[in-house]
Amino acid sequence: MRRFAISVAVVALTLMPARAAEEMSVPDYVVAAVADKDRPKEDTDRDVNRHPGEIMALTGVKAGDRAVDVVPGSGYYTRILSRIVGDKGKVYAFNPKWVAEKFPKSIDGVKALAAAYANVEGAIQPMAEIKFDAPVDLVFISLLYHDEVWQKIDVAKMNKAIFDALKPGGIYFVIDHVGPQVTTAEQIDKLHRIDPALVKAQVLAAGFELAAESDLLRNPADDGTVNVFDPSIRGKTDRFVYKFRKPSK
Repeated sequence: MRRFAISVAVVALTLMPARAAEEMSVPDYVVAAVADKDRPKEDTDRDVNRHPGEIMALTGVKAGDRAVDVVPGSGYYTRILSRIVGDKGKVYAFNPKWVAEKFPKSIDGVKALAAAYANVEGAIQPMAEIKFDAPVDLVFISLLYHDEVWQKIDVAKMNKAIFDALKPGGIYFVIDHVGPQVTTAEQIDKLHRIDPALVKAQVLAAGFELAAESDLLRNPADDGTVNVFDPSIRGKTDRFVYKFRKPSK
């Protein structure tokens, strides 16, 4: 197995979590998925900032899993997840109802992904009522948790629905733009960022455990005060990474 060292903060599940650096390896099947020749150049050009191999390794997703890519957009993570879970797995390219209504082209994008990858299935539901025909192994949401807040989705209900949709031991993986003290819908709408502490508190309140967090996507050059679409920082924002787990029992 090819190994790549990355530093991940693993959080002990105690009342006062302690951090410890741990080396992780990127499995060959993840390396192969990222190296897939069918990935478009616009995706591979983003790899330098997104570190997809290390991120996928941290999620723990594997062959045969049922994974949910929340708001797949152009399919950056959907394509990689599809190759990882393989023929016996499934990837739900999930768009909340508000996204499908606000951005109708997102539906065409999902249809194109489903046509190109046999194990990809489109899904549109109210975000706070997310559910599937069987429990899933992974719910992956990248750079979109904050949107649910400023869209005034019932986040507590959403997180509980995700909790219920996962298998015991299933993973809820969240990546988003860091916004220090950005906590209200109005602040989030203005900057498209969110305070990591708010996300952590909201998800833990739904019954999840914090399994790990990583500084892999952090960027100290981004002070968190500029809108994420500003040309000076777009694509290079400071981002937090949380891995939450539904308790096995």
